[in-house]
Amino acid sequence: MPDGTNDSFVASTRTNGSFVPRADASADQLAVSIIVPVRDEETRIAATLRSLRAAFGDCELIVVDGGSRDATVARAAPHATVLHADGGRGPQLNAGAAAAHGEVLWFVHADARPDPGALPALRAALADPRVVGGGCRLRFDRTGPVLRWLVWTSNLRARHLHWIFGDQAVFVRRSAFDDVGGFPAIPIMEDLEMSRRLARRGRLVVLPTPCTASARRLVERGPARMLVLMQLYKLQYFLGVDPSVIRRRYETSRR
Repeated sequence: MPDGTNDSFVASTRTNGSFVPRADASADQLAVSIIVPVRDEETRIAATLRSLRAAFGDCELIVVDGGSRDATVARAAPHATVLHADGGRGPQLNAGAAAAHGEVLWFVHADARPDPGALPALRAALADPRVVGGGCRLRFDRTGPVLRWLVWTSNLRARHLHWIFGDQAVFVRRSAFDDVGGFPAIPIMEDLEMSRRLARRGRLVVLPTPCTASARRLVERGPARMLVLMQLYKLQYFLGVDPSVIRRRYETSRR
């Protein structure tokens, strides 16, 4: 695994699907690897990757499949390096990080779209050596009273409690990621636990640029119901309930 100490590896370009370091890049252009965990995302993955490639063309792009039973892998392969990892989202993210070459790891969900201005904002934030990572300002692709409340509380929580979840496109310095041992090997709340660990290492920031997340699943299952359940699952996690039990309850709530 790269250790992020190679000073000549400060930016990148894409050639024939590869991530090639540019030795002539300026020192403020941190090399960024985008890691996208997927499972059964055939309907959206190609469009997501095309959007990421168009907006962030100098970033390494890695997709980590978690056992798709559809055409996700075939549709992702023309656009990114594709890896495979079992065991849930945490192991997927760790597998992508292990293969990545960037000094910054940027974890983007398949149903989320960071604003094109997020990359320069990310690099500007990391110019402060006290900053170890962060995420984007959350936004949904549709609106409604509960969704607006969820956006407001999520961004407030991220700024003041430093709890940054995956739909905010979490980014982290490679060195800080390695220091905390990567994402924890738990089946749910891996992003919450990661942000809590990172906050003990340095500053976490919320970028002013948004990441637009899909609200489709929330709307299909009832946004008010899902809002209550998400708070309940977080409370259970903090009370020490086994994450495997919480995961089973979460999966049941999705049916």
